[in-house]
Amino acid sequence: MDVALTTYQAALDYLFARTTGTFKFGLERTRALLTELGEPQRQYPVLHVAGTNGKGSSVATAEALLRAGGLRVARYTSPHLVHFPERIAVNGEPIAEDAIVDFVREYTPAVERLGASFFEATTALALLHFATQHVDVALIETGLGGRLDSTNVVLPRAAGVTSIGYDHMEYLGSTLQAIAAEKAGIFKPGVPAVIGEPDLEVRSWLARDARAAGASSVHVVAEEMTVSDLRVGVAGTRFRLIALGEDEVVETPLVGRHQASNFAFTLALLQAAGEPFRVTLRQAAAAVASVRLPGRFQHVGPWIFDVAHNADGARTLAASLASVAPARPLVAVLCVLGDKDWRAMMNVLAPVVDTFVLTDAPTAPRLRAWSLDEARTHAESHGYRADVVADFDDALRHAERAGATILVTGSFHTVGDAMARLQVSPLTG
Repeated sequence: MDVALTTYQAALDYLFARTTGTFKFGLERTRALLTELGEPQRQYPVLHVAGTNGKGSSVATAEALLRAGGLRVARYTSPHLVHFPERIAVNGEPIAEDAIVDFVREYTPAVERLGASFFEATTALALLHFATQHVDVALIETGLGGRLDSTNVVLPRAAGVTSIGYDHMEYLGSTLQAIAAEKAGIFKPGVPAVIGEPDLEVRSWLARDARAAGASSVHVVAEEMTVSDLRVGVAGTRFRLIALGEDEVVETPLVGRHQASNFAFTLALLQAAGEPFRVTLRQAAAAVASVRLPGRFQHVGPWIFDVAHNADGARTLAASLASVAPARPLVAVLCVLGDKDWRAMMNVLAPVVDTFVLTDAPTAPRLRAWSLDEARTHAESHGYRADVVADFDDALRHAERAGATILVTGSFHTVGDAMARLQVSPLTG
């Protein structure tokens, strides 16, 4: 067993060693690697999803609806919360450690020769695994952007963009229009395009780009479906949806007003993909009860885990907190990567939390770490109550003593590290 664990850890170390300080954009290395693997991505249908926020919720909902219909469903998402295999799953089962070891052992020469990055190699691993598992459909989430993201090597049955916000601006552009253009890069000739963006101007850009790409049809969710009577509670979100000629009350276990839009987007994506992926609104309303998504307003005892890692995500989180009204005092354990707009995030969360506990997440990349001194200064200058506890374990204990409800947020690293220490499984959702 020790030898097996050592071999698996060595395989992970090899993959993560291919992570560099800068992103490698372009599809040529991924395409070349997949050619050596025998083009596994062509062996099953794919649904491709991009967007600044909402990808995870939409993919999780799609998985629940498709599995309820008896399909064998693959899911590729990133990043992971606690363990690498979370990224690559079939019918909810993460990829086996042996499969990762076998991939690294067999394809290291090709990865080295092509200069493939961590995400490129991981994408190839996922696409190969799905082929060997004979899946009926694969739900593929972009890692960063869309146009030049490694996952954009697939030819999907339908491609969808959830929403657009300010994130990764150093790579995707400094305006919403530029970011939207990068996300719209997943739209392809002859493939239906689905747009979940609620803002009229932004969704018009996405629709224009989809048509320019030659999409076979363009579906703007906000113009085809109607959400009303929306209520958010600790157990989930309830709303009325008029869509596909039906009118149903839907109750999703995912918390937040935005989850109504995410559900509608998912329904439109499956409809656009055609048979055997289409579901009626009534079928979807019944199946959505099984959706699970760890780290997105996940309530476990007094803890709330939310991976909000940009200003838009923080606004959504703040709105959910205001709707749910958890027990006070509410203490927020916060650690944000230094290249994110953490000041805006803190400003948005301050009105709905009682105290911040500012800390460093152990797995956060050192080169992207935020400055606790700057975070403290920002909090003090705005009159926010904040304690700086650099040690992460001490920060969790400090927050637990001080709060009736403890929110952990700021990044996937922050939430994942907390889950690992508190023994909350990311697989249970």
